[in-house]
Amino acid sequence: MTAINPARSDQPGRPAASLTPVAVAAGDGIGPEILAATRTILDAAGAPLDYHAIVVGEQAYLQGLTSGVPDAAWDVLRRTGVLLKGPITTPKGGGWKSVNVTLRKTLGLFANVRPCVSYAPFVQGVPGMDVVVVRENEEDLYAGIEHRQTQEVVQCLKIVSRTGCARIARYAFAYARAHGRKKVTSVAKDNIMKLTDGLFARTCAEVAKEYPEIAYEHQIVDIGTARVAVRPKDYDVIVTMNLYGDILSDVAAEVAGSIGLAPSANIGAKAAMFEAIHGSAPDIAGKDLANPSGLLLSAVQMLVHLGHTDVAARIQNAWLRTLEDGVHTAEVFRAGASARKVGTRAFADAVCERLGQLPQRLPAAAFRPTPASTLAPVAAPAPQHKELVGVDVFVQSDLTPDALAARLRSLGATKLPLEMISNRGVKVWPNGQPETWCTDHWRCRYRRTDKQPITFADVLALLAAAHGHGVEVVKTEQLYEFDGAPGFSLGQGQ
Repeated sequence: MTAINPARSDQPGRPAASLTPVAVAAGDGIGPEILAATRTILDAAGAPLDYHAIVVGEQAYLQGLTSGVPDAAWDVLRRTGVLLKGPITTPKGGGWKSVNVTLRKTLGLFANVRPCVSYAPFVQGVPGMDVVVVRENEEDLYAGIEHRQTQEVVQCLKIVSRTGCARIARYAFAYARAHGRKKVTSVAKDNIMKLTDGLFARTCAEVAKEYPEIAYEHQIVDIGTARVAVRPKDYDVIVTMNLYGDILSDVAAEVAGSIGLAPSANIGAKAAMFEAIHGSAPDIAGKDLANPSGLLLSAVQMLVHLGHTDVAARIQNAWLRTLEDGVHTAEVFRAGASARKVGTRAFADAVCERLGQLPQRLPAAAFRPTPASTLAPVAAPAPQHKELVGVDVFVQSDLTPDALAARLRSLGATKLPLEMISNRGVKVWPNGQPETWCTDHWRCRYRRTDKQPITFADVLALLAAAHGHGVEVVKTEQLYEFDGAPGFSLGQGQ
């Protein structure tokens, strides 16, 4: 572990005080190779960086640390505030948490920025494609809150906050304004998940009004992803939720040319992390075959973030010229189109040789820092009147819907009568359909029928009565109204 030392410099002849400290993690698999290649280019270009190595990932897992991040690594990350990271291998099986997700969420890196640019005809892809995917990075199903509740059913909670939606939407629009982008497209599945994805869609539409000079549209994620695959030039900046953004940005990267070329920035108010979006590829580790471009372009994003825009452009332009000259690694090499197939180290050397040169056919790079306004805090929403009106009681049972309803109605709950039973979200009582296939996991909705106040004590009394009648309760969800509007969804078919 390397500790911060202000007097230390990794660049001979340059005092450490003039350098920007950054944490670096080689990662696993091909990570050490592509990080070494990236640092070779950074140093040759004169990037004013002071590197501080940390260990995260497989080595930490093998030491029994399930988070994959040692305490010493956190100390360095807090001091530098910036991490350049190689890909990480997460062991298969239960008990191991993704280092990437842990770093993003712990450091508050709420915005994931993934440029997906075509370099055709030098790399096979859709000509003219230039899409930036801005992905919410902390919420959604990536909250990782999962439970097994019955013999048959497990669940994963989708967590979405109004503040999280507003923050990522405002970042996307501010990014578009700062970088001369003309349109923002929000993407979600709000036609089905009307509360969670609906909140995201509504919030994006509200934020869009603050940026009247930027065109705005909203699309459902399935057709939006399909259109990105076939008509990527219709898009400029895409803002979306965590899981959708993960999938959509990989699709866009492949359409652009190769996921191996795709960089990624993870931005927060107090820290930032830069990483390639591809995996650790252990099958080719140590064979000098990996393409360092994804991590190199992530390092370019890091330089821009740090304000070293001239060096960033110098590296990006040398890299573009290398592509134009047909010097390609294996996954983008095309016989008859590429000039020379090279390995990891030779590709880095080729980029170094072209530092100071400009591309001849591809647009030359010129960067400007993203302003601090993109990280402006989001005001808390106005308070609303919250009122308890019922409870969803989830139970495990092998009874039929009618038999379960008969047992539940015998509990004697007068203030909270049984309104509905659903299975996997589909209403099966009252008046269920015989074709509906059911598991052993039931949602039993109790809701008041008048305006009589309901208290938590009433819910506890209901649960105690259910237990006394042999009903196995596995989970409950209180039902609330906010300013009179239901804060819960209906059962499918209700």
